[in-house]
Amino acid sequence: MEVGTRMLKKQVVTALEMSDVEQSRRYLDSVVISSPPIRAVNITSIVQAKFRGRWFAAKNAEAAVTVLYLHGGGYCYYPQAYAYFIGLITLAAKSRTFALHYRLTPEHRFPAQLEDALNAYRWLLESGTDPDSLVVAGDSAGGNLTLALLLAARGAKLPPPALAIALSAPTDFETERIGNQAFDWIDKRALTQWADWFCDPAQRGDPLVSPLRADLRGLPPIYMQAGRAEILYDSIQAFADHGKNQGADVVLESWEDMNHDFQMFGPDAPQSADALRRIGEVIDVRVRGREKKETISC
Repeated sequence: MEVGTRMLKKQVVTALEMSDVEQSRRYLDSVVISSPPIRAVNITSIVQAKFRGRWFAAKNAEAAVTVLYLHGGGYCYYPQAYAYFIGLITLAAKSRTFALHYRLTPEHRFPAQLEDALNAYRWLLESGTDPDSLVVAGDSAGGNLTLALLLAARGAKLPPPALAIALSAPTDFETERIGNQAFDWIDKRALTQWADWFCDPAQRGDPLVSPLRADLRGLPPIYMQAGRAEILYDSIQAFADHGKNQGADVVLESWEDMNHDFQMFGPDAPQSADALRRIGEVIDVRVRGREKKETISC
């Protein structure tokens, strides 16, 4: 974990020092992960008029659950190595997973990413996906987009998904709720740059940007994961508290000594393996309906 954290931090710092965002994307794409989770899924590209993405499906498996997955990357990056992470999520969820390739900043600013997510969500519903078997999930910026999509879908009067999963999700772009910089691979400089690329300062209080400002009542269940050593932990905890205070169904589980997106370490760290296992268990209980009397423990 410590070696991986140092490597990721060096990558982020180097990418941000590049003056050309396309050059920094090529740099991040230079890391490619090939491992059993990738070899265990089939990947198929999809191009629609208003968005594009890829289906991830476990080989020789019939998935009763569909996941709309929204990747992280500060809203400006979608490294090729993300296929490994999405493969891990797909296997943990025992699902078919549509990973949306939403438009990136700084070329496309808010609300372009939310428009793409909403279009993909509508497409899944119109294609016959049962909302009772649909999960919206995302990590980091994609976790923020997951929460925004719930609000936008409610505003558009679309059927809600059965469950939302937000991993290491930014919830507050307006105030500085940051800590743990010594332990995480993301620092304040990176957060500031990505926020500046994403939206104007005047937009940061919008609940679709900072869901900590949102009315969460009536939303579907939200399951969150965070590392207690990550830079965003305070704002993630604040969001969970905000939801509970409003009577929303929000559950946050956290892992000691883990930092941002620690689930990406998969089977190589016991904490990440445990977090992925919990994602599968929560989907089994909340979506597949197994052991309905069980509650998600905090």
